[in-house]
Amino acid sequence: MNMQTTNRQTAAEAALIEAFNNQIGELPGDGSVIAIRDRLLDDLKKAGLPTRRVEAWHYTDLKTLLRAIPEPAGDAGSEARDPLVEESSVLSVIQGVPNLKASVDGLDISAYAAQLSNGTAATSLGALGNDDAIGRINGSFVRDGYVIDVAADTSLEEPLEIQFVHAGGQAHTRLPVSFGANVKAVVIERHLAVTSDAAFVSHVSDITVGEGAELTWIIVQQQGAEDTHLGQIRVDLGADAKLKLFVINAGGKLVRQELHIKVTGEGADLTLRGINLLGAETHTDVTMVLGHNVPHTGSTEVIRNVVFDRAKGVFQGMIRVAPDAQKTDAKMACNTLLMSDDAEFSVKPELEIFADDVQCGHGATVADIDHNHLYYLMARGIPENKARAMLVNAFVAEIVEELEDEALVESLESVISAWLEKHA
Repeated sequence: MNMQTTNRQTAAEAALIEAFNNQIGELPGDGSVIAIRDRLLDDLKKAGLPTRRVEAWHYTDLKTLLRAIPEPAGDAGSEARDPLVEESSVLSVIQGVPNLKASVDGLDISAYAAQLSNGTAATSLGALGNDDAIGRINGSFVRDGYVIDVAADTSLEEPLEIQFVHAGGQAHTRLPVSFGANVKAVVIERHLAVTSDAAFVSHVSDITVGEGAELTWIIVQQQGAEDTHLGQIRVDLGADAKLKLFVINAGGKLVRQELHIKVTGEGADLTLRGINLLGAETHTDVTMVLGHNVPHTGSTEVIRNVVFDRAKGVFQGMIRVAPDAQKTDAKMACNTLLMSDDAEFSVKPELEIFADDVQCGHGATVADIDHNHLYYLMARGIPENKARAMLVNAFVAEIVEELEDEALVESLESVISAWLEKHA
């Protein structure tokens, strides 16, 4: 469904247009890039931010939920933050500006601003379709980021953490990463706020996984309590490649994380695991579109959600199996704990299957904590809030432990535990 063609501007839409007009002279880009920026912003003017009338945004009425665009940012400092996993290599993007002095063995690293300036970014800067509000916003405003190439047969001995740090205001970044054949790597894409000032953040990661590569990509979103985070990851998965994609949302007031994944090589396999921790009056939406486009590929998706207070959450999962994608094996599950009578979580799993020799399925559950388990712990002297936190932690830790790497598991469990201490 196309976005609506008539638009009565909200304050946030007017602020976006004003911000673009104020910044256009400063945004990097040659003629082709500037033309794309102008077209993206013009499309946004005409259609406006998506509402419930747009099917892909039915549960996240961005036009209503996005009420203001903050003023320019404060100072986030110039130093990278401590990584989640000790001994990790760190690349930092602070207030939208990458640290180009940093280097990592085995990686070719450059600035995305250079691709904007010379026009090579033009081919991938556009939106994915009529409903791609994140692509439109990011393509209009993006200033910089990293471009990373990992040569074939490279093995990264330690995790690579790419930090996107802000102190409020606006930050719009991109991260194109290409992994050559047979690469082995663990990458943590981490988004975090260092002040309580409200922020408006958009980010697009564009990942190409080469033949036979084995990649673990972990998104950890730790934005501030007043922040809007619009994130998108685009993945092209090559032949015999294996991708483990983990997404943890543990922050933000208004969050939309999109996963656009194309399985384009035979023998490829995707493992997606997601954890959404929601509290207060926040809104978090994870939307996945997965295309199995060739034969003999597999995927499993498991999303775990914990919703406290008056928070609202969404998971939309679309699996499309192309006519040529025989022998596809795809399974998707979404499990939710509602910890409050006022909490809400909407689930929309979808299968579009155009091949006849496949194994595909999906399921969803919504429940409260088992009160027998809660009673068992409280009868042994554990306070109720602590007992609830223990049960919730067990619910989500089950899929974190699939990572198998002890240091990674401990680091992600610490993120989850820290969030639960504040909200459980």
